[in-house]
Amino acid sequence: EVQLQASGGGLVQTGGSLRLSCRYSGFTLDDYAIGWFRQAPGKEREGVSAITTKDGYIYYADFVKGRFTISNDNAKNTVYLQMNSLKPEDTAVYYCAVDDDWPLRVVRRLWEPDGMDFWGKGTQVTVSS
Repeated sequence: EVQLQASGGGLVQTGGSLRLSCRYSGFTLDDYAIGWFRQAPGKEREGVSAITTKDGYIYYADFVKGRFTISNDNAKNTVYLQMNSLKPEDTAVYYCAVDDDWPLRVVRRLWEPDGMDFWGKGTQVTVSS
């Protein structure tokens, strides 16, 4: 059974940092894309960052470049999203997701909700001004 367990959200002030974790299990392949989406109230879900498990290709949305860093620890089956210099507009529910059909979507910068095969429960990130 595929499981994605996200954690690490919380309340932080503008300019602060948080680290999200997504522990994944139950996958039979060794090459898939795993990463993060977020959804703010009244807005559509949007891709934030992703990484491929085999080759380590990485995608960042333009609005997080230079502030967020994604990494994958294959030994721990955990993907991390280090979020620095947080802004109030980063406030959202963050979701971990996996695409095991087309991991190279990360290279094509097509990290989109419709392409995901598995979703974890969200974790709330709130950045106060």
